[in-house]
Amino acid sequence: MVGALRNASAVARWIDTEVAAWPRPVIVIPAGEQWPSGVLRPAVEDLWGAGAIVSGLQHGPRSVEAQVAADAFAAVRDDPVTALRECAGGEELEAAGFGADVTVAAELDSSEVVPMLIDGALVDARRAPATDRTR
Repeated sequence: MVGALRNASAVARWIDTEVAAWPRPVIVIPAGEQWPSGVLRPAVEDLWGAGAIVSGLQHGPRSVEAQVAADAFAAVRDDPVTALRECAGGEELEAAGFGADVTVAAELDSSEVVPMLIDGALVDARRAPATDRTR
């Protein structure tokens, strides 16, 4: 699944509805970025997105890591646009002329789409056949 600030509540609702009955845990992973060398670069904005999803989940206990993500999101929940503009990734995008993209990325819950990777393509999980959603 692909979640972000823009669709966090939709992803959390889908997980609560479709995944809560699964006999395995749900893991929410902030994707991060890569440095030019290819080494992983943690990205706080991805932590906020993961925290927004975790904050919306109604089922199951939270790990310490999930709670840290939820707490990180709570710290920026009231003004995600400013927070995103002021973090390293946002500043890089602004400097490269992508300031409008930063604003769009910070739109909390502006999308109901729940992207899921099925057979190499992202599809809206809300519309995927049930047999595809359990892979």
